[in-house]
Amino acid sequence: MRLMRLANVNTVSIGIFSWAELEPSEGFYTFDWLDRVFEKLAANGRRIILATPSGGKPNWLAARYPEVRRVNEQGMREPQRGRHNHCITSPIYRKKITEINTLLAQRYGAHPALLLWHIGNEFTGYCYCDLCMAAFRLWLRNKYGTLEKLNHAWWATFWSHRFTSWDQVNCIDPNIHGMILDWRRFMTSQVIDFIAVECEPLRRHAPHIPATTNFIGLIDFDEAYDYSKIAQSMDIASWDSYPFWHNRSPSEGGDASVACDTAFVHDLTRAMKPDRSWLLMETTPSAQNWTPVSRLRRPGMLRLNGLQAVAHGSDSVLYFQWRKSRGGCEKFHGAVVDHAGHEHTRVFQDVTALGAELGKLSSVAGSLIRPRAAVIYDWENRWAIDAALGPRNVNKDYLPTCRAHYREFWRRGVAVDVISSIANLEPYRIVVAPMLYMLRPGVAENIARFVNAGGTFVATYMTGIADENDLCFLGGFPGPLKEVLGIWVEETDVLNDFDRQTVVAGENALELGLSGHYAAQHYVDLLHLRGSEALAYYSDEFVAGRPAVTRNRYGGGIAYYVASRNDAHFLSDFLGGVIREAGIKSAAGLPAFHPLPHGLSMQVRTDGKTDTLFVMNFSDVERQAPIGKGFLNVNGETVPEVVKISGYTTCIFFRTGDTV
Repeated sequence: MRLMRLANVNTVSIGIFSWAELEPSEGFYTFDWLDRVFEKLAANGRRIILATPSGGKPNWLAARYPEVRRVNEQGMREPQRGRHNHCITSPIYRKKITEINTLLAQRYGAHPALLLWHIGNEFTGYCYCDLCMAAFRLWLRNKYGTLEKLNHAWWATFWSHRFTSWDQVNCIDPNIHGMILDWRRFMTSQVIDFIAVECEPLRRHAPHIPATTNFIGLIDFDEAYDYSKIAQSMDIASWDSYPFWHNRSPSEGGDASVACDTAFVHDLTRAMKPDRSWLLMETTPSAQNWTPVSRLRRPGMLRLNGLQAVAHGSDSVLYFQWRKSRGGCEKFHGAVVDHAGHEHTRVFQDVTALGAELGKLSSVAGSLIRPRAAVIYDWENRWAIDAALGPRNVNKDYLPTCRAHYREFWRRGVAVDVISSIANLEPYRIVVAPMLYMLRPGVAENIARFVNAGGTFVATYMTGIADENDLCFLGGFPGPLKEVLGIWVEETDVLNDFDRQTVVAGENALELGLSGHYAAQHYVDLLHLRGSEALAYYSDEFVAGRPAVTRNRYGGGIAYYVASRNDAHFLSDFLGGVIREAGIKSAAGLPAFHPLPHGLSMQVRTDGKTDTLFVMNFSDVERQAPIGKGFLNVNGETVPEVVKISGYTTCIFFRTGDTV
């Protein structure tokens, strides 16, 4: 408690993986230690986030009830080990977690220090047991009603895979893409259902306490869930952010590249609950022991890492872990309190300083970010692209492509929401949808309404290929977006990694900022104009002279189509022009056509009266940041229109209606 007071820690997350301590044997509970923790934290003015213990099942439970252990894709039941490996369908597991959650809610739900419920931990992984298979078949029956409809949706006549009984249905045939998609959707649905079971006693006994579960961003797990759907069952969105600081070379963009990728997930998490703040549930104050190279945070990076999350809408900076474990696989993972056990360390002092600063920024809590631009990243679309055999089976790079488009907004200090394809588009002026291969029901119509009402829409190669069941659209690509985009894509050529195509800007593209030659690779669409105008053309091989970038005026808006995977130079020129054309400003309120100096980033949060501007430098050298007029520093002094930002530093400025 003394160290927490020194470190300015005001909120503590407890109880994660504590099942064996709370219930060391079946039906025998030991809450006395947790009572003491609650009492000490409350007496010292700390708030508590109490986790349910379902993320790590105790040995006695796994031994007595084998069904709670997952079965892998090969049909083998896994031994008791690791974590996050329970069967979320198991009635026994659900019964046992309901029992202990009920006791937790009854015992602590009315405690004045309790701030938030933390449900489970980092939901990941699939189970292929008979219970899950039976639940999957029931889910399919509820969705399709008849085998005839299922066979059509999955195109099961191919290779004679027609199902004549529900008992024949499984989830492990990679050749039936509709099955793969439905299995992943089902597993997401099962997580949502499991969370509802976890939350029922909590909401019954403590309805005033909100709940969250911590996501793990976009780590490339094969067995992933659609977090955008799961978030809707939670009161607050949160995620565990572990950037690989100081692990990318200058040629890879260095820490600026890491910062941009991290910001992408911050904005993805925020957009799940756009009308309220989100929470940074975990980040490390020092090294991450599970990375290939566990580098220490350079001076200033702990503060910069935490304030970046705040700048993108988080109302917390929470660390894993408080005190380093003496043993186990995370004993070398960073912590506020090192094995030395005292406050006389660099990390502890950095945590203390940031904690004090966050206390002074308490007025920022609850303020929002209102982006006018959005980039679509869609889990189901990624699943469909990953599963598809062709036209390219290496370097499909859906996520990197989304990040590359996002980066051009980030580099200009433009706020962006990262949204699913079914999100509401009305708040935005620009929506960028890289590789929107799958068009779920209503998506094309939503995009058409958005453009018709005056919005700017940007699409790329691999757009409008298949429906929600991964059945190709008939009548030509990009399917139901042909009219909005004013094109027909006849074929897509896919290039070897060593192949290149050249894109040449036309004279009519100068007003947008495109000029000269750009390099293209991997994907090259052969398209026909159907009402749109060409802004650029291919210059090589048999596609020379064909359109490579098009613009279509549709209703009151504009729809662009980029027919090839072009280099970073093209993206900078093109999206810079689109941003300028749409009148989008930087966080500081300045024109955002040109990128900021390398490593600089800006975000602004507002409560409607005061704008709080965060200017962050993710390089190790001083940069100059243009912020314009009217900003004050923390001392209330007017700052110049261009401010100097030291390496690995965040500067915070304020502007109200009185100072503009």
